[in-house]
Amino acid sequence: MNIAIIGVGGMGTVHYHNYRHIPGAQVAAVVGRTDADRARAAEWGVPIFDTLTALCAAVPIDLVDICTPTFLHKELALEGFALGKHVITEKPIALTVADAQAMYAAADEAGRHLYVAQLLQFSREVQTLKQITRDGVYGKPLDACFERLSACPQWAQGGWLFDRSRSGLLPFDLHIHDLDMIVSVFGKPETVAYTSCGGADKPYREQYRFQYGYQGFHVNAEAGWFSACIPFTARWRVYYERGMLICDAEGLTGYHADGTVTRYDVEDAVKIPTGINVPPTGWFLRELAHYVDCAQQGIASDVVPREQVLTVVGILEGIEA
Repeated sequence: MNIAIIGVGGMGTVHYHNYRHIPGAQVAAVVGRTDADRARAAEWGVPIFDTLTALCAAVPIDLVDICTPTFLHKELALEGFALGKHVITEKPIALTVADAQAMYAAADEAGRHLYVAQLLQFSREVQTLKQITRDGVYGKPLDACFERLSACPQWAQGGWLFDRSRSGLLPFDLHIHDLDMIVSVFGKPETVAYTSCGGADKPYREQYRFQYGYQGFHVNAEAGWFSACIPFTARWRVYYERGMLICDAEGLTGYHADGTVTRYDVEDAVKIPTGINVPPTGWFLRELAHYVDCAQQGIASDVVPREQVLTVVGILEGIEA
């Protein structure tokens, strides 16, 4: 399967290194316009083009992988479908339900599929959480708490990340990971409430606390881009009728009411170097291998389904950023 990567910055680099480990998949060409893009393409030994249309006119392509800033996703996805290609897009798919629906509609019209790279769905931690909750290992869930915090990000170029119209800011960039997890495990919440704060010198909110209401239990989540040099922190816990499941820096641990403590094995058997300052992991490999397999079969993803994607975007669209 020939793949075209659009955007050869950090995420494009991660995807390139993982495709090298997927049998039958190869990056045949890339789209980029800067000197840095051309240098990276030369390093990888692949041709580079200014546009996807020019690329597809010169190189046979089966699958397009969009690794650009958020505000470009819709335009590029529509171009890919017009050219008759399956498309992967990095999260978030878009900043409005209307745009996301338009992208899916274009895929349907072209007889192709749109795959959204919600990476955490491919982590063994989340896969284990879903199975434990589904199987009722600790009974029904009663309460859950998710936390995703970081110092204010400095990696984005051109200031687009701090422009609401182009990134959606903190809810769409950071909290989307936990919300996607929450919706995939517990379904669409019945109620949504939140608080937020931010310094007077900031044109955006720096921290949010969310509360999602379900029949019989609540889920709380916190997300932050802090003006503080804190290390990146991502952890969660779910309290059930007969125990608790905790995911933190120590791994994934279950604490049963009967005194049993279970250390779940969530280590990746294969860890692929990312090519950037992200530790080797198997998450991207499982994600991209899944989407390559789906595209080869011409089927939609059952891991990140359309309804889930649209539910998450709809909730985030209603949050004041």
